[in-house]
Amino acid sequence: MCGRFVSRVDAAIERHFNLVRPNWEKLWASYNVAPSQQVPIVRLLDGEHEGTMVRWGLVPAWAKGEPTRFATFNARAETVDKAASYRTPWRRRQRCVIPALGYYEWQTTDSGKQPYFLRLTGGEPFAFAGLWDRSVKPDGEAIDSCTIITVPANPMVAQIHTKARMPAMLELDTCTAWLESDETEARSMLGPYPADRMDAYPVSPAVNSPKNNGPELLERIR
Repeated sequence: MCGRFVSRVDAAIERHFNLVRPNWEKLWASYNVAPSQQVPIVRLLDGEHEGTMVRWGLVPAWAKGEPTRFATFNARAETVDKAASYRTPWRRRQRCVIPALGYYEWQTTDSGKQPYFLRLTGGEPFAFAGLWDRSVKPDGEAIDSCTIITVPANPMVAQIHTKARMPAMLELDTCTAWLESDETEARSMLGPYPADRMDAYPVSPAVNSPKNNGPELLERIR
């Protein structure tokens, strides 16, 4: 699963997706993104790539703008086409990508839970594969939101995360295919990222609180 991550959008990301007027702050970054916060996504809307900020934790269209009582910040790839919250955006090809630099996971040890930062080996940016939806409140206010799709963990991640899950990770060059492909091709992209192209290291327990949000959270502690 993925419950915290690090994200950044900058001019390079905007150029990569050919975003003419992205709807986010220039040089936006967060080192400790948590569910229910606003996150940057790129989606296909009216035939064009749009960069915008949405709520992390999908609010289904049928929920009338109110978050459900179930956690919807992650969607399992195995059931994304069947689960009530996700089957409609999946069928409508409402896919999105969430730019990221890495994510946090917690390993259970004899002394408690130790947070780790997981990333691509070279530290380069990538994206999570996700879905988005729009839900309208009775007063007419529209809530756009997203979920990150998860897949079975690769061997490296499985050593850290006891539930053996990980987010579906995409290199930037494959994001357009995820956004624009048919259902069969999109599903073929939902698999564990290769373990030999990732690394992980322990970081400070300060990441446990979303109130802490700075580059020092990425420092290796041993």
